[in-house]
Order: sequence, then structure tokens, then C-alpha cells
Amino acid sequence: MADLAHLSLKQKIGQLLMVGFDGLRANAHIETLLRDHHVGGVILFRRNVDTPVQVAALNRQLQQINAEHSQIPLLIGVDQEGGMVARVEEGVTPLPSAMAFRAAGSVDACETLTRYANAELHALGFNINFAPDLDVNNNPRNPVIGVRAFGDNPGDVIEYGMAALRGIQAAGMAATAKHFPGHGDTDVDSHLGLPRVPHARARLDAIELAPFRAAIAAGVDTFMSSHVVFPAFEADVDTPATMSHAVLTGLLRQQLGFEGVVFTDCMEMDAIAKGVGTVAGAVAAFKAGADIVLVSHTQALQQGALAALEHAVTTGEISEAQIDQSVARVLALKAKRAMAQWNTLNTDLLPLMLRQPAAVALSEQVHAQAVTLAGRCAPLQPALSVLLITLEVRMRSEIDEVARRTDTLAAPLRALGYTVEEVRLPASPEIVDLERVQRLADAAAQVVCVSYNAVLNPAQQRLIALLPTQRLWLIAGRLPYDLDLAPGAAGRMTAYANRPAALQAVAQRLRAP
Repeated sequence: MADLAHLSLKQKIGQLLMVGFDGLRANAHIETLLRDHHVGGVILFRRNVDTPVQVAALNRQLQQINAEHSQIPLLIGVDQEGGMVARVEEGVTPLPSAMAFRAAGSVDACETLTRYANAELHALGFNINFAPDLDVNNNPRNPVIGVRAFGDNPGDVIEYGMAALRGIQAAGMAATAKHFPGHGDTDVDSHLGLPRVPHARARLDAIELAPFRAAIAAGVDTFMSSHVVFPAFEADVDTPATMSHAVLTGLLRQQLGFEGVVFTDCMEMDAIAKGVGTVAGAVAAFKAGADIVLVSHTQALQQGALAALEHAVTTGEISEAQIDQSVARVLALKAKRAMAQWNTLNTDLLPLMLRQPAAVALSEQVHAQAVTLAGRCAPLQPALSVLLITLEVRMRSEIDEVARRTDTLAAPLRALGYTVEEVRLPASPEIVDLERVQRLADAAAQVVCVSYNAVLNPAQQRLIALLPTQRLWLIAGRLPYDLDLAPGAAGRMTAYANRPAALQAVAQRLRAP
């Protein structure tokens, strides 16, 4: 692998950007960034993923393109937290959400299953997972973290978060502690706005920072900053942690002593893009102490960030010594995790490396143990038909993926012998949807409603209020707090996700004994 002394300024700056692109194969967008701009990292989303064979071929293709002009291997990353945030799903072992792991109650299972799942990612050619999420979700109205957190207190987050961290790194993957210094106590999604956490330093030390201190002590490879304002650390009330020297350098580096690589969260999120802007924000984040700036989508913004960083160095706004320091950290991470060995991966062995029986069995066990009942839960009667109402995501965001055909409780219920009529609705149903559902529910013997963050969605709340309580089974498809919306329902339960593995476990619990 090339050393720092032999890199040009343009090559060094390229190592400090991670980018995304559209497509199942490398296209002109990503090839230009790799060949002409020496970009050192790529992040994949579901838009880049079809089958295991395809994603393994894509990752190898990206490394091969990069190897034509660089001796430094690519960082290839993915958000594979589990549950609702899983970009690779087909053909791999299902990983529960963080909150489901805590509900299942086994730290050992969390570590082991996370290791299995990340070993599969490594076999597919990934080398960094942007997990675990170490936010403390102590705000029930948090629209972006929720089930992605291991709990609502720092003790649970530390216990399970460190287990997940050990599992990721034991699989040969780099792990990421996010979203520093904490996105849990917010009620604004930083993809859509600029959240603030107003607490004093003493409270932040005791709650928000505790899991991150534990991660540093456990040897975590990387951190990811949050686009959240922390007035206790940063005097400027409009400067989020991602662009705050006081947070990234003063707090994380100097006070907490973290020496690894610091990523930004995506700089195209509205908290940045609708404020200072993605390109200017990239420069500000690097000046604040970030090592790798993440720009996940737009080629013009990706190239603009590279040009702006290079301009900042040539004009003296950023010293080349700071560039060198960050590149040295990146090169050290790539060496530590043996990323140059990407060409030793044998895709012919994939069938033997994915969904091993022990991994699948443990996944099924954890998903089953994670199903949480709220009060008594009468079983569904097999002799009576079921009206299934599924609220689903139909517009992709950085977190929420568009629902797939398989993201439904209908198939597992039918497999158990139930007669099911399903109505699939958008997460924010229209008046006409409510009228239709009410007509069907009034005539239904049994009604099962799978919600999706209904506690944050007035339209879903109106729909649930229309359903016949005595004949209603409410399933929280993401946030468990939805169950409070129907306290008198015949059954209420959550598996902390609406993915097939979670819904299969729910169906088993709904079945009559």
C-alpha cells in the first residue's frame, strides 16, 4: 500500500471523501470519481444491492477500478445496523434492530449474531459497517433513532452496544460509533432539519457521552458525527457537531482521547444542505476535525467538495499538515483491517459463507425472543378471517427504505392457515383510505393493523381510532410507543421492525395455542 510521502495533494484529498452513486454496477459517475479524483471510499445503499452475487461483484469491480491507478484500497461501507436499517437483505442472515436485541435479553446472542452478520458483509467485499448506533433514545418522539438505539438508558446502550461492537470488529470489519455526541434526545430528524440538544455538560457526560467513552475504551475504529447542535460544547447555536471544532477536536480528540478516523454523517442531509450548504459544510467539517466527509448522492456536490478542500489548502485556509494527519489515520485504518486483501475473497465460496445454519437459527431465536407483548394478548382465531392493514413506507429517505412486496404479515399468517385480506396503505393514509378501511373493519371478524411510527403520524392515529378495539390486534411496525394508541385492543405487540424475519416471529405469537 502506498505511503503518505508518495501521494500528491489531489490524491490525499481524495482519501478524505466517501461517496455514493446509483446503480447495480459501476457507472460513469463513480468511475470518474475513482479514476480522475482518487476518491478513497464508497458507500452502498439498497439502490446498489440486488443479490449477494451481484453486490460481491460490484464491490470487486469498484476495487479493481481503483487498483488500476492506486495502491491504496477502497473503504467500502454500508449502513447495516439491523432491523429497519439494513441495506443488504436478500440472501443474508437477518439482523434484528438494536432495540430488539435488548428486548430479547441476551448480550451474548447480540455479539454472536452481529459477528455472523458482519462476517457475511466481509465476504461480500465490505470492509466498514456504519454501526453500532450508540445513541441513547430517551425521547419517545425521536423520529430518526427510535429502534436503532439499544435502549433509553446508557447502561443498556453500553452493554449491548459494546457487544455489537465486538461482533463487528471480530468479523474483520471496521466499526463505527455513531452519532456523536448523541442523537437520542431529539425530536427533529437531521435529514430534514437542524436538531438541538440543550442539556448542560453534566447531564451530557452522564447520559449521551457514556456509550461513546465506552466505545473508545473498547477500541472502536471510527466515529461518525451528528448534525445536531450542542450548546453545552459549541457557542454558535447554528453550528452542528459535524462542523464544530469544539466538539470534534476539543471534546472528541482532546478530552475523550479518540485517535481513530472521524466520519461526518452525510453532508447532503438537510441539516447541512439547507444551511451552510454541502460544499461549504465539507470544508467546515474538515476544519472542525473530521477526517472523511461523506457525500452520498450527487456528483456535482462530491466534486465540489473535493475542489473546495483542495482550494482551502492551496489558499492556506487548511494546512497540508492537517490533511496529512487525516490521511495517515485513514491509511492506518486500511492497514489495520487488511483492506488491501480484497482480491483474496473467493466469491465462489459465497454459498458456504452466507446464511449458515447456526447463524439462521440464532437469528430466528433472537427475533422470537424480541417480540414484546403489551398486556394480555388473545390469540387470533384460525376459524375466523383476518383483515390485515399494513402501513408502509413508499418514499425512500436516508433511513427508511421503500417497502418491498415481502414486508408484510400476510404471508406468514397464511402459512399458518389463516384467511387474510390485506390492505396496504401509505404511512400517511388519505381520507379515502380511512373511509375504505372503516367499511372493511366494521365487517371484519378480526382486524390486525401493522403501524409504522403512528405515534408521530396524525393520519395513522386517526386510522387506528376508527378500528374496532375489541376485534383489533395492533402490531407496532417500528416504534413500540404506537401500542399506547389502542390500550383496549385484543392484542398489542412489537418486534421493533416490519421486516420479514420480525413479522414471522409476530405471526407465531399471534397463532392460537
